[in-house]
Amino acid sequence: MQHLLSMKDYSKEQIEQLLALAMEIKANPAKYAEALKGKSVVTLFEKPSLRTRVTFDIGINKLGGHAVYLDSQNGAMGKRETVQDFAANLSRWCDAIVARVFDHQTLVEMTKYATVPVINSLCNLYHPCQALADYMTIAEHHDDLSKVHLAYVGDGNNVTNSLLLTGAILGTTVTAACPRGHNVDAQILKEAEALAAISGAKIRVTDSLDDIEGADVIYTDTWVSMGDNTPLDQVKEIFMPYQVNQALLDKTGAKQVLHCQPAHREWEITSEVMDGPASLILDQAENRMHVQNAVLLTLINRDIH
Repeated sequence: MQHLLSMKDYSKEQIEQLLALAMEIKANPAKYAEALKGKSVVTLFEKPSLRTRVTFDIGINKLGGHAVYLDSQNGAMGKRETVQDFAANLSRWCDAIVARVFDHQTLVEMTKYATVPVINSLCNLYHPCQALADYMTIAEHHDDLSKVHLAYVGDGNNVTNSLLLTGAILGTTVTAACPRGHNVDAQILKEAEALAAISGAKIRVTDSLDDIEGADVIYTDTWVSMGDNTPLDQVKEIFMPYQVNQALLDKTGAKQVLHCQPAHREWEITSEVMDGPASLILDQAENRMHVQNAVLLTLINRDIH
């Protein structure tokens, strides 16, 4: 485990170890208060962020480390100076690089020249830290992830891709219900199906909400991904049938609801559900910090546990 670019690079055992460590850090924070003492982590953002920026910054601080925030005021990486030089220079100073980028290839190139761990905090294809927090949150309510049916409803995007890949490795049943024309990446779906064949997971992509009946957990995300300037009004007709509301919970029997946020209330999810008893959304947001800390400790301090 040298980097975290996508969950497909990790084994079931490695993911389970990360989730267990995250729960341990959450339960016993004082035990890890100096785990990153003397360590510095660069957090680089080409895209806007609330949860990712804050959870990494405060999380690193809680481990006794130092976070250095870099925004994109100088333009996307590779413009002012090459990704090679960027990664090589940062590696001389910091102990890990956390990067939220527009293009996954930027991260791939960075790993070629960085001599410290590189962590993907979101790109166009994957959102692995989010998926880890999601499965950690589900695991807090379900003893066996291989017996859980997770239903994702809405636009097939980087979050959906990571949920499918992680679930496929863990043996979870994952159904993605997406409108036609807004499906998940075909190549990533193929990879998830191949991983599912090994673990026994059940992976399904559909456009019918009938296929998510019996789901334990329903997950949704914004209908328009970050960086896409399409007004929500333009896609409302396509996506409104996929809104997560109380009627959908009643129809499916789902007991828990997740949303990675930012949320557009009364669009992809109603306030009634988001603020209701089924919502684990704030737990999910908090768990980003704990699971990211587990990733940092695993990659930086390989002997931490």
